[in-house]
Amino acid sequence: MKLTKTIGIQFPIIQAPMAGGATTPELVAAVSNAGGLGSLGAGYMTPADIQQAIRRIRELTNKPFAVNLFIPQKYHVTSDQIQKACHDINECCLELNIKVEPVIEPYTPSFEEQINILIEEKIPVFSYTFGTLDPIWIAKFKKNHTILIGTATTLAEAQLLEESGIDAIVAQGSEAGGHRGTFLGKVEDALIKLSSLVPQLVAQIKTPIIAAGGIMNGRGIVAALELGASSVQMGTAFLSCFEAGIPSVYKQTLLAQRQDNTVLTRAFSGKWARGIRNKFIECMDNKKIAILDYPVQNALTNAMRKKAKERNDINFMSLWAGQSVSLCRNLPANKLMNTLVKEAGLIY
Repeated sequence: MKLTKTIGIQFPIIQAPMAGGATTPELVAAVSNAGGLGSLGAGYMTPADIQQAIRRIRELTNKPFAVNLFIPQKYHVTSDQIQKACHDINECCLELNIKVEPVIEPYTPSFEEQINILIEEKIPVFSYTFGTLDPIWIAKFKKNHTILIGTATTLAEAQLLEESGIDAIVAQGSEAGGHRGTFLGKVEDALIKLSSLVPQLVAQIKTPIIAAGGIMNGRGIVAALELGASSVQMGTAFLSCFEAGIPSVYKQTLLAQRQDNTVLTRAFSGKWARGIRNKFIECMDNKKIAILDYPVQNALTNAMRKKAKERNDINFMSLWAGQSVSLCRNLPANKLMNTLVKEAGLIY
């Protein structure tokens, strides 16, 4: 229980920081108020929106919470590639009657401006994915006594993160929904099941390990802790909560799953991610050569995803979900937390 004491939470349960609006301040605060660690997925948010969300969270809870950002990625595209990608995307979403047009830089909010807000606000916990954090930033967060959590999909990544001197490492198993955190080598070579990844890391990494991927209930929590994890991080389980900021049709789709119908795809963002198979993914599977690097592809599909949301059309939404999605429950976040605690026998 060392990690829970370090963070200042009652139970070793972290609500995953899912970007794109899913992690509302209400969801984050509800999880934190119930004894877990709520996390704001701020990767796509402007600095002003991040600051507003942090202040709203603080209105709703006086407990620790986390904010998550994406480490910037290198990418290369040409104007011809962008034109070709726009054509392919348009061919795959004809039903929406929109025209995807080329976009220009910047494709994402400024990482430096985002991170400066987190330092200014002196947040309790900062988590990140897609890489390691520059020592300059680490020093600034440590000066604020902010707890730092990185993300690894392999032992080599975990070793690099440990060398940087952070406080905990998320072990992201191949079952996990959403974007893969891989930053060394090919994603295809880093698809390690959680039951194999956690023991590898625990055996060779002294930094506390947080297990993530396919954990949906008390049984999953117990299994991860028995493997040596100090805590678990759960994303898909919280997506179907009342407070989650995803469209109702997305929640209904999660709750309607009776088996694993997820697939790894680059179609929406250019980065490998796990989500529920739909028409856009299947169409783009035949056009992989034209899928651009993240974040360019993500910027190009933005208009399509926005229109799909307006029309409640799941065929063109990025329905991120883990392989245990069929275990989703439609509950308020505090009730889900209470249920998980009871199922896992975490009442001390």
